[in-house]
Amino acid sequence: MSQFNFVSDLQNALIMDGETRGPAPRWKKKLEASLNGSVNTTRSVLSVSYNTSFSGVQAPTKTPGKSSEGKTKKSNTTPSKTPGGGDRFIPNRAATNFELAHFLVNKDSGDKSDEENYKATSSNSNESNVQASAHKGDRQKLISEVAQVGDSKGGRILCYQNKAPAAPETHNNPLKVVYSIKTPISTKSGSRYIPTTSERILDAPDFINDYYLNLMDWSADNIVAVALGSCVYLWNAQTGNIEQLTEFEEGDYAGSLSWIQEGQILAIGNSTGAVELWDCSKVKRLRVMDGHSARVGSLAWNSFLVSSGSRDGTIVHHDVRAREHKLSTLSGHTQEVCGLKWSTDFKYLASGGNDNLVNVWSAASGGVGTATDPLHKFNDHQAAVRALAWCPWQPSTLASGGGTADRCIKFWNVNNGTLMKSVDSKSQVCSLLFSRHYKELISAHGFANNQLTIWKYPTMVKQADLTGHTSRVLQMAMSPDGSTVISAGADETLRLWNCFAPDPLASKKAVSTSKGKQSVFRQSIR
Repeated sequence: MSQFNFVSDLQNALIMDGETRGPAPRWKKKLEASLNGSVNTTRSVLSVSYNTSFSGVQAPTKTPGKSSEGKTKKSNTTPSKTPGGGDRFIPNRAATNFELAHFLVNKDSGDKSDEENYKATSSNSNESNVQASAHKGDRQKLISEVAQVGDSKGGRILCYQNKAPAAPETHNNPLKVVYSIKTPISTKSGSRYIPTTSERILDAPDFINDYYLNLMDWSADNIVAVALGSCVYLWNAQTGNIEQLTEFEEGDYAGSLSWIQEGQILAIGNSTGAVELWDCSKVKRLRVMDGHSARVGSLAWNSFLVSSGSRDGTIVHHDVRAREHKLSTLSGHTQEVCGLKWSTDFKYLASGGNDNLVNVWSAASGGVGTATDPLHKFNDHQAAVRALAWCPWQPSTLASGGGTADRCIKFWNVNNGTLMKSVDSKSQVCSLLFSRHYKELISAHGFANNQLTIWKYPTMVKQADLTGHTSRVLQMAMSPDGSTVISAGADETLRLWNCFAPDPLASKKAVSTSKGKQSVFRQSIR
C-alpha cells in the first residue's frame, strides 16, 4: 500500500490550481487512526504542507471552541510596492521537476527506514548492512531509470531553469570590471627579470626638444610614426622599412601624432592649428580640419571622433565622417593643452595643460563628443601636466604626472573625483604608460637621470630604472602586443625596451592575445 500512498501524495503535491486544503482537523485524524489502525499520519502531514508551500496559500489554524472560517480570512490584495524597494525577479516554476525534487528531499529518511527494517529482520549485522546498501543502490537506479533523469547525484534540487532577465542597456553596473576585464598578473617586488638596457637604438635627428608636443605614436599594425623637424616618418617594426610620409613647408612642423585605434589612418596636428588625416597605406592626405588659432600639441582618438588640444587653450572634437567636422569646442584651460587621453572604455576624456590643471570630461549622452563643462577639475599639481594614462583594468583610475616644479605622479578616481595616491618621483614626469601584462606602471623622466622607471601598482614600489638616454625622455609608446616600449629622448635617439614581455617559464601567466602582429623586438636583435 505504501507505493499507492506515495503516488497519491505526489498527485496532491502537483495540484497547482484549484482549491488547496489545509491540515486535517484533529477529529478527522483520530477517525482515520481508528479506521486504518496504524496509519502513518506524518507522511500525509508532510505531503499537505509540501502542497501548500508551493501553492502560495497559508494553511488556516483552528482555534479551540471557535470556527476557523469566521476568524481567519486571507487577504487576496497584492501589495502596491515591493517591501524591500525596487524590482524583484519572479521565477517560473513550470519547468521544475517536482517529482524528482520530492524524491531527493525524502531520500535520506526513506533510506534510513529501509536500513532499520533490514537490520531488525536479519540476525547477522554484516549481512544486513550489505543487503541494505545493495537494496538502496538498486532502488535509486530503478527510480532514476523510470524518471528518465540519469544520474541525479550532483544535480540541484528545485533549481529554476529560466534565468533572470538581463538588465536594461542604461543600467550601470559598478562591478562589471570584476568579470569583464582581464586583470594583469601581480608580481612581487624584484620577482621577475627586467632588462635595464635597450634592445635597439634608432637615430632620430632633428627631434624637437619641446615638453608640450607629442611627436611619436605606435599603431596597431606595428608601425611607428615619428616627427623629425619638418618631416614625418613611418618605421615598420615588422620589416624595419623606413618611409617618409610628408614634409611641411619651411617654418611649419608637426606638433602631435596619433594613430586611429584600428587601421592605418594617422592624425597630424601641425603648427598652423590644423589637423590633417593621412591614409598611410596609400601615402595620401585625406582631409585638413581647422578649428584652432595656434599649434595643435595633443591628439586623441575615440572611434570616428578625434579630439585635438591646442596652445590657444581649447579642445575641439572633430567628426571625421562629416563634412562639417567640428562638433564642439571645450574651453577648460587658460594655457596650452599638452596632454589628451580618452579612457579605455571611452567614457571620459582627460586633458592636462600648462595651467597645472587636469580636467576630466564625461562623454555625451549620445556617445558623440563630451559635455561642455568638465566633470572634475584637479588642481593639485604645481607644474604643467603632460603625462596622462588610464588604467586598462580599472577604467575609472587616471594617472597624471607633473613637470619640473611638481615631479609627482598622482592617481585619481574619476567616479567620485578623489585623489587616491601621490608619489614624488624626484624628477620631471614627461610620460606615463600602464602595462597590460603586469600590474605595473612605467614613467619617463628628465633631469637628473633621464631614465624610465617601472613602478609596482598600486603600492608604487620602484621595480627598476631603465637608463641609457643622455637627455630627458620626452615621449613613450607601447607595442601592439604590450611587451615593448619605445622612448624618444631629447638626445635625438629612439630606444626600444623589452620590459613587459611575458615570462615563458611561468605556466600561470597569461598569454598575450593582441590583435597586432608580433614584434621583431621579442627576438634577439642586438
